[in-house]
Amino acid sequence: MGRVNWRGGWELYMKEVRRFMKVYLQTVAAPIVTTLLFLAIFALALGRQVPQSYGVSFIEFLAPGLVIMAMVQNAFANTSSSMVISKVQGNIVDILMPPLSASELTAAYALGGTTRGIVVGIATTAAMAFFVTIHVHDVFYIVYHGVMASLMLSLLGLVGGIWADKFDHIAAVTNFVVTPLSFLSGTFYTIDRLPENLQFLAHINPFFYMIDGFRYGFIGHDDALPLTGLAVVAATNAVLLAVTYAMFKTGYKLKA
Repeated sequence: MGRVNWRGGWELYMKEVRRFMKVYLQTVAAPIVTTLLFLAIFALALGRQVPQSYGVSFIEFLAPGLVIMAMVQNAFANTSSSMVISKVQGNIVDILMPPLSASELTAAYALGGTTRGIVVGIATTAAMAFFVTIHVHDVFYIVYHGVMASLMLSLLGLVGGIWADKFDHIAAVTNFVVTPLSFLSGTFYTIDRLPENLQFLAHINPFFYMIDGFRYGFIGHDDALPLTGLAVVAATNAVLLAVTYAMFKTGYKLKA
């Protein structure tokens, strides 16, 4: 229809959705269990020792951070694994040969990863609601940061998947980039607990803004200005979108 291959893009998107839904025990159920285990461990170890913060208990403060951590990690895993598996198995040609433009490939893969992140987020929040009181302060910030954070890591997964030549490479990106940035961005604490000379590290980490904004939507507390978070997350996604598009457009590590 016009200059956009809507049908092709939709089918590629649905292929990505069906791929992770076919193994939902691994892609949806497992993150729920992992997140609940994190919650249980922190509740048993620190739940009674940490005083209330910003009018809520420590566990209620922690819950949104755990949810969005599960969302972004699964969004990243979806696109990165899909791309690396296609390259290693050699069936990436089945994606490159059809009449799909770089923008259509980018959109389909990125939205597929974003969908997985959102599905995991909804399922994890629903499961967590049985054990933690879920506060809702601002639905807009919850939806915005949930979707944009999933999109961010979905795009990052594409960049990493295209760059990687084997599974070891993408494991390195996960272990040395995604996990440290997720854990050290205020998931388990407020940044005012950091030494003053190290707090600037949080403010240059885009993961901090997506977690902070998502938590703000639930409990109404933020360590950064909400509007700053909106802008930083949008700008980061714009950069990753441009990089991913350029990779598909030039065929970087995809075409001979």
